[in-house]
Amino acid sequence: MTHVDTATAPQGTGPILARNVDEEPVASNQRLHTGWLNKAIIVLCIAYTTFHIGVMNLYPLETWTYRLIHVCGGLFLGFLIYSAVQLPHDEEVNVSRRHPLEWLLMAAGIGGIGYGFAMVTYAWAGHWLAGLARPPAFVFTTFGIPLAVGSVAALFATWFFPDRNRSRIHWADYALGVAAIAVLGYILFNVGPLRLRAGTALAQPADFFAALVGVFLILEVTRRVAGLALVVIASIFILYAFTGPYLPGFLAHRGYDAPRFFTYIFTDQGILSDPVAVSSTYIILFITFAAFLQASKVGDYFVNFAFAAAGRARGGPAKVAVFASGLMGMINGTSAGNVVSTGSLTIPLMKKVGYPAKTAAAVEAAASSGGQIMPPIMGAGAFIMAEVTGIPYTDIVIAAIIPSVLYFASVYFMVDLQATKLGMKGLSKEELPIFKELLKQVYLFIPIIILIYTLFAGYSVIRAGTVSMAAAAMVSWLTPHRMGPRLFARALDLAARMSIQLVAVCACAGIIVGVIALTGVGARFSSLLLGIAEQNQLLALFFAMCIAIVLGMGMPTTAAYAVAAAVVAPGLVNLGIPVLTAHFFVFYFAVMSAITPPVALAAYAGAALSGSDPMKTSVESFKIGLAAFVVPFMFFYSQALLMQGTWMEILHVFVTASVGIYMLAAAVQGWYFGRMGAALRVVLLFGALGMIQGGLISDAIGLVIGLALFAYQKRLVTPSVIARGSD
Repeated sequence: MTHVDTATAPQGTGPILARNVDEEPVASNQRLHTGWLNKAIIVLCIAYTTFHIGVMNLYPLETWTYRLIHVCGGLFLGFLIYSAVQLPHDEEVNVSRRHPLEWLLMAAGIGGIGYGFAMVTYAWAGHWLAGLARPPAFVFTTFGIPLAVGSVAALFATWFFPDRNRSRIHWADYALGVAAIAVLGYILFNVGPLRLRAGTALAQPADFFAALVGVFLILEVTRRVAGLALVVIASIFILYAFTGPYLPGFLAHRGYDAPRFFTYIFTDQGILSDPVAVSSTYIILFITFAAFLQASKVGDYFVNFAFAAAGRARGGPAKVAVFASGLMGMINGTSAGNVVSTGSLTIPLMKKVGYPAKTAAAVEAAASSGGQIMPPIMGAGAFIMAEVTGIPYTDIVIAAIIPSVLYFASVYFMVDLQATKLGMKGLSKEELPIFKELLKQVYLFIPIIILIYTLFAGYSVIRAGTVSMAAAAMVSWLTPHRMGPRLFARALDLAARMSIQLVAVCACAGIIVGVIALTGVGARFSSLLLGIAEQNQLLALFFAMCIAIVLGMGMPTTAAYAVAAAVVAPGLVNLGIPVLTAHFFVFYFAVMSAITPPVALAAYAGAALSGSDPMKTSVESFKIGLAAFVVPFMFFYSQALLMQGTWMEILHVFVTASVGIYMLAAAVQGWYFGRMGAALRVVLLFGALGMIQGGLISDAIGLVIGLALFAYQKRLVTPSVIARGSD
């Protein structure tokens, strides 16, 4: 519910609409710890974030070691914070007697995992205390099977005998957390030999069991924090590694046995590859930056500033959603998460000024998804793209400027034209913060400005993020929410909790990347795209678009792009498309899968807030975000949109594409300079696509159509004669 609260507003600023808009929503399976348990987990979260910031800035660690601690530490926190099942709202739940089968699972789970953990502890104790390079033979030869059996037993216990009390942690989740630490301890102890023997016939049984348990734990935490979609896709890829000899055509491969496959997957070719490399550095760094902004309430200021600037315009709350959700989504990193946070404020206000419930939810979903393509942070996609392609991060950010402007301009045009068509008004002056007063706090934008400046001044991404984080803390001292030790600790705690989902999905995406690398299916898929392109290059691009959207359905943006970059992008590069263009192509469609029916996570999140039908909302969000499905094809025809070319070429395509985007929005909404019937909408759509293509002849055709329809609606007819058609 939205509250307009003036009680704690600064003197003279007017109503303050946004409060705690960037607070992380509590998931349906998230525990709410109390007492000493809550304090212990807060300490663990602070330690997890501090470890990363310290390693990145002060004390670098060996790559495998750092990434393994990042993944396994995230798994440990994931089991403590998220339950295996949905939890009731009431904290107090009646405790029933344990089922005999649960006692059996408890014995197997605690006994097996406890034994595996004890063996790893024994090995490390011998190394630290007695200087033993290797423990006695029995330590690792007997380590694996008990750990695997115990982990399976604990997993079954969390599924079939869950503890539904939000304030408690199930015994099996403690055990699974300990299993993650055991896997970490084993791999770190043997990291040198594992670099040489993992994925080969020399892999030891203990290597296999440690990797097997690690993969199961990653899949389970991913299921808890991101749903089943990514888990199902990863499981299909795992199955594919074993069924290759039985598959037809380009899918066939020789197949792999379990020890070789799982030990290969737990290397820097799989789980520890590019997605985790990015999540352990850039993603967690900027999540911490977002947590600092959240702790100092700068996020509230962003939204209130947007309300003050655009709230009085026609359809004002929708325009606020475009600006505020785009800004918050850029930092937030997840489309659906941003819908839930800022949408709780903007969606009710959009409904208040007259937007239908499905449109209010769709606008929020489209704007929040667009935040993932907005520089300089772009969710986390820019960092993964830089890691995968080797293209400097600053080049990627510059290339993203025009496409992001076109996307948000399109969404803005959509909501403005609909507001005009429906005769909407904005919020009254009395309902909004006073813009002049908020301008006095414009210094709260300093952390973002410093981030952009340092990135383009040649600082490393890590240094730029750290400096911006410090700036957020210092700026807070000019507000009522000064960051002292308590708020500083809260920011570090929030950062760890916010990062768990991305740690899990990046590790899970690494499984898919590893399968693609091991089986070579990516190269064969590229050959398939080349074969299609010989018939029609546009058809090959359409096929790549469909694959990117399907791979992204139900998945967070980060994982969606990581998978699509491994499967689709190499094929586009082999078509002769430049690397930057190819990766932007799949990145845009991976992002827009969040608003693409039938599985549109961002739209579904918005529908839950607005009370609208989820499928109708997803269709509406697809319509509002339609420009994002056109812009990637513009890259193909005119790379000047990615700042690749002369300034005159860039200016030409930007201006003509902007006009085309407006015409596209008008055709979709059925309102240009007046209401349009179906025939005129089709004609205008044809003209819009001509302007968007970027060629001189197509631009001229589109411009003629646009001007002709303008003259037709303004001068040649009266409103009673305007063609009537369905909207």
